[in-house]
Amino acid sequence: MITQTTQGVKVSVLTQYQPDYSSPKQAHYVFTYKITIENCSQHTVQLLRRHWFIYDSNAVTREVEGEGVVGQQPVLEPGETHEYVSGCNLRTGLGKMKGTYLMERVLDGKIFEVIIPEFVLAAPFLLN
Repeated sequence: MITQTTQGVKVSVLTQYQPDYSSPKQAHYVFTYKITIENCSQHTVQLLRRHWFIYDSNAVTREVEGEGVVGQQPVLEPGETHEYVSGCNLRTGLGKMKGTYLMERVLDGKIFEVIIPEFVLAAPFLLN
């Protein structure tokens, strides 16, 4: 598990290759990632937006930006966590992702970015 804390908000990522939904012969590799966002600060915060960079090992880069995560803009009280699972498809069995969440401190409306740590997406058979 990869973890990083920015301004009191801890983001942890766990990835998994999905062989049942992948087709290596057709250059289609599917991965899921589980994100846990933990508010370790003393302030209530809300996740407003996400911004992802997705890198495939064939030098293709995609950028994804939008409101919330999986249709939600969760509000986290101090000590609370929010978990969600999402997915990504690549043309190769090896890639990586990284990004940021745009957050708002509810008390005073302060906007800040939280780093989503870079993580690797790798089909297990490539690691042997």
